[in-house]
Amino acid sequence: MGKAVLIVALFALLVYAVLVLLERRRSRRHGGRPAPPAAPPRRPVAPDDDPDFLRDLERKRRQQRDNPDS
Repeated sequence: MGKAVLIVALFALLVYAVLVLLERRRSRRHGGRPAPPAAPPRRPVAPDDDPDFLRDLERKRRQQRDNPDS
């Protein structure tokens, strides 16, 4: 059991060291500046942001109001 924990800890340390080195290499390539944040999505994120959804919702509400028997 102790050997398994030691192996997992060494593996985690190795992965951490590799990621740190890769990040340093990437930051040197970009002049030491962090990468710019990603642009926000250009599409609706939720149904209430989608104009087509809202238009259809309003049409259904009007239909129910005008035809209460349906």
